[in-house]
Amino acid sequence: MDIFSTAQIFKSIEQTQSVDDVLEKITKGLSMESGHALVRIWLLNSGKETEEYLDLVSSHGQSLTGKVWTNTNGQFSRVALGERKIGYVGEGNEVLISDISQDATWIKNPEWARQEKIKSFAGQPLYFKGEIIGVLAVFSRQSMISKDMNFLKAFAVLAGCAIANAQAFEEIEQLKEKLEQENEHLRQEVVQAHKFKEIIGDSPALHKVLEQIELVAPTDSTVLINGDSGTGKELIARAIHEKSKRSDKPMIKVNCASIPRELFESEFFGHVKGAFTGAVRDRIGRFQLAEGGTLFLDEVGEIPLDLQSKLLRVLQEGQFERIGDEKTIRSAVRIIAATNRDLKNIIPEGFRQDLYYRLSVFPIDMPTLKERSSDIALLADFFLSQFSQRYGIPKPKIKKKHITQLQSYDWPGNIRELQNFIERALIISQGEGLNFEIQTSGKTAMVNPSDLEADILTDAEVRAFERSNILRALEECNWKVGGANSAAHLLQMKPTTLASRIKAMNISKRNN
Repeated sequence: MDIFSTAQIFKSIEQTQSVDDVLEKITKGLSMESGHALVRIWLLNSGKETEEYLDLVSSHGQSLTGKVWTNTNGQFSRVALGERKIGYVGEGNEVLISDISQDATWIKNPEWARQEKIKSFAGQPLYFKGEIIGVLAVFSRQSMISKDMNFLKAFAVLAGCAIANAQAFEEIEQLKEKLEQENEHLRQEVVQAHKFKEIIGDSPALHKVLEQIELVAPTDSTVLINGDSGTGKELIARAIHEKSKRSDKPMIKVNCASIPRELFESEFFGHVKGAFTGAVRDRIGRFQLAEGGTLFLDEVGEIPLDLQSKLLRVLQEGQFERIGDEKTIRSAVRIIAATNRDLKNIIPEGFRQDLYYRLSVFPIDMPTLKERSSDIALLADFFLSQFSQRYGIPKPKIKKKHITQLQSYDWPGNIRELQNFIERALIISQGEGLNFEIQTSGKTAMVNPSDLEADILTDAEVRAFERSNILRALEECNWKVGGANSAAHLLQMKPTTLASRIKAMNISKRNN
């Protein structure tokens, strides 16, 4: 090995920012040196408790028996510090065996060395800023001497810096991606904040839920929120998070019903670059993104059976692996789940019983709006104030007869249906007196006084209502236009038709 070849190797990695690429270029470049049979790098990791070990992360060489030496799995994939020659080097010692036949105690597999005509071995610890980060090992078919060891030592200094720099860059990129994803979640939370600034109501049914929130919020117990669609399950999850000791950390939401089956594992746990077709870079999963905070699993009953076991493992053991990565990641995340299905009854259909019991440590049952009829007046007034401010329309007065009319309806869509109904009524009124009508099963059920007819809408009012209706559908479906659980499905129209109307009305997620 000489200075020229060393310079060539490091010139090839000076613009490389991927740890895997840096490792490959080091071991591959060094293995091309005359006489070198096999070059390997182990990196130091922290164990589950106090144990420290070395992981084999890169391997290149030229076998005489046709074997592939790029595999990092196998007998020597993990070596404890102090164990044999690699573990000894990992403790900060240099090892040079010029003739292994004179010191066979250092060779774990003498028969392999004989078949590959291995003559000597050299091992150097890899340092960065005075700390050991790994081991560089060379098996040679020529006898290495002190001069070779000096070159290897100088090479190891540069290699340690290159590896550490690539690790730092990847860490920065991961933090950047995490911040971008957190910002996206914060933007979504801002949208939610416009919808619900606080929990509205004073009914006995709501008071029972609030008492349960006060009890469970300070703990780390898993919570399962049961309730029909539109009852405010996410609002309750957010209240639990905000009253918990994790409130300074993020609450990350996963809508389990909107994730394609093949992407579930990546969405939950993340993946490393190259783990599968299309994995062009590392991705942080929702568990890692919610670290230290709360992960809200909405529509948890939609999780595929094959992923349920992996979710259960995280809940029980507090650890997981990204797709394509052997490194175990610890998880300190609180789980709050929500469902509009009776999970206990769907166990025979494909929901794990053990996962059900793990999720339902503290169940909260959300009352329907019909069970909270005394809250309708407060909710209606709150929504009127909210939408009046949004659309710049004077807030009309809500009268006693209006409340009576609203309380006489069953509200199968619960609070969300009431919210949408109030928004429509306000748009129609244009600041004048309120007239109510409710759409039920494709027919219009009039709830305004029987001697009054509903106002006839102007063309501008119809267009404004249609735009508002499409926006609500898009927000409800996370701006998914076509396919299952999409706005087109919700509006009962073709995706192409909806896309044309979105374009014509200049509707975009950025502008709304």
